[in-house]
Amino acid sequence: MAKIITIGEIMLRLSSQGNSRFIQSDSFDVNYGGGEANVAVSLQNYGNEAFFVSKVPEHEIGQAAVNSLRRFGVHTRYVSRGGERLGVYYLETGCSLRPSKVIYDRSHSSISEASPCDFDFETIFAGADWFHWSGITPALSDNAAECIRRACIEAKKAGVIISCDLNFRKKLWSSEKAQSVMRPLMQYVDVCIGNEEDAEMCLGYHPDADVDGGKTDAEGYKPVFQKLMQDYGFKYVVSTLRESYSASVNGWKGMIYDGNEFYTSRRYEIKPIVDRVGGGDSFSAGIIHGLANGKPMQWALEFAVAASALKHTIPGDVNLVSASEVECLMNGNGNGRVER
Repeated sequence: MAKIITIGEIMLRLSSQGNSRFIQSDSFDVNYGGGEANVAVSLQNYGNEAFFVSKVPEHEIGQAAVNSLRRFGVHTRYVSRGGERLGVYYLETGCSLRPSKVIYDRSHSSISEASPCDFDFETIFAGADWFHWSGITPALSDNAAECIRRACIEAKKAGVIISCDLNFRKKLWSSEKAQSVMRPLMQYVDVCIGNEEDAEMCLGYHPDADVDGGKTDAEGYKPVFQKLMQDYGFKYVVSTLRESYSASVNGWKGMIYDGNEFYTSRRYEIKPIVDRVGGGDSFSAGIIHGLANGKPMQWALEFAVAASALKHTIPGDVNLVSASEVECLMNGNGNGRVER
């Protein structure tokens, strides 16, 4: 199995219970998560050696965040300590016609104020096979963006494959700022992952797809994939294709392009959705697991889409399924019958 490095922010997640609104809540459910941390947990669950790189405060909440990864076997030896606070986000889970809502409280978090000298990237990437980051991390601050740039440079020196989930977050930065930072970073990326909004807001590419209307015809994405490949020289371009009918019902599939052929996955209808936060991270982890371990592209795509479909049924940020459970769904067993 592969040695995989992820870098990013892990946060304290405070969720209203069930489908309650914030204004109804007298208490919150506590979880820890964040884009690249979620990817690391999935990859470790699949049998890889996953290492998470970040910076957290030295106090007990910072340690609780680290412990939340250790319980799943994720290696945390490269997590730097310092700074004053762990980022927090609040989640109100939507239902039917009411969307979910996220409120961030992550300004001045430890990772946003980190600098490249907090990390020994040469040591971190020694012997690594893959490095994954997302557009959320450079959106946190100029410092965090510089950490990503330096990490990419060292990963390239070490011959490590680099993947990026574009992951645009409009509450963190504007499209103009995102493009000014993300476009130069694409020179280091081998595998570009992102949905239609990510491609447009981070890189300026617009697919021919009626996303708000729930229509994501794969044909509308092909010209964008080809242009991305031409402009940046990616080895693979990958996207989820989400048909969002309501907060409770989504269609779900994916597509991957290698410069020669387009591969589209089986489509899943997910209803009811229990928790869609982390769905994209679970997809990224599935793609990485497949490609890093030498699986065919169609297999990697089917694994990623099935894994992400399962994540939508699990509360919390992280995808708590094994590779065998994902493969069971890939092979057509999605009836949900009790296993005895």
